[in-house]
Amino acid sequence: MGKTIRRKLSSAFKAKVAVEALRELKTVPQIAAANGVHASQVQKWKKELKEKIPEIFAEKGSRKDATKDELIDELYKQIGKLQVENEWLKKNTEYFG
Repeated sequence: MGKTIRRKLSSAFKAKVAVEALRELKTVPQIAAANGVHASQVQKWKKELKEKIPEIFAEKGSRKDATKDELIDELYKQIGKLQVENEWLKKNTEYFG
């Protein structure tokens, strides 16, 4: 008996099949047969697509703003730390110079 070779399907192919299943112009078994995959796999892709559709249309600015604000806060902390270190070095090098 030979080994079964597993196909690696692209995300574009999976999306195409899932969208076709969402349209419901054909039955899931018809879509599966036409694309050479199992019907349960088509159902899984369809369900996954339905679940992720809201994420696609979510406000992207809110995530970017939060990340940007965190970065700005971190940079201000580093600036403050460097200023304190700089002042300390200026005071302590006066004694040696």
